[in-house]
Amino acid sequence: MLNFFWPILIIISYIYAIFCGNVTNINNSIFGYTEVAVELFLTLLGTMTLWSGIIEIALNTKLIGRITKLLNPIISFLFPENKNDKKVRKEISMNITANLLGIGNAATPLGLKAMKSMQEKNNDKERLTNDMATFIILNTASIQIIPTTVIAIRMNLGSQEPTKIIFAVWFSTICAAIVGIAVTKLCIKL
Repeated sequence: MLNFFWPILIIISYIYAIFCGNVTNINNSIFGYTEVAVELFLTLLGTMTLWSGIIEIALNTKLIGRITKLLNPIISFLFPENKNDKKVRKEISMNITANLLGIGNAATPLGLKAMKSMQEKNNDKERLTNDMATFIILNTASIQIIPTTVIAIRMNLGSQEPTKIIFAVWFSTICAAIVGIAVTKLCIKL
């Protein structure tokens, strides 16, 4: 669908630019911002590589066991259907940890792995379990203590205070998680 949608938008934009006499501006934007896009990509690549490496080290040490133990009361409350499944708890705690560190790109594969493990235990493959629905909401809210990706983008774009958004990120992600989980738990009971 997107392979059809984006070329159509580009063609419409060029036709509009021709009629308005702005072809030069579009060409300058395309070629001028290509450099910015590459710089941003390299900045994010460095940040993602660093944090993905830290996550990989955590997976291969006892650190993930400690993190899982620390998060165990929360995981048991939020995911009662899987509270006795160590593999799922570990995968969920890794996803939560990656989200807390603000590295959504590392959290996504970990979240998919956790969903796959929960789906293996699911008797009705056509429907989500309550725990799967709760996990999707929690993952979407993405509580972040250190929003590394946003900070990296702000630094790359020349922000004088790239970390100034931390309190706003804390507030918004915590509120989103609380409301999302409360509504999910309420819907589960209905």
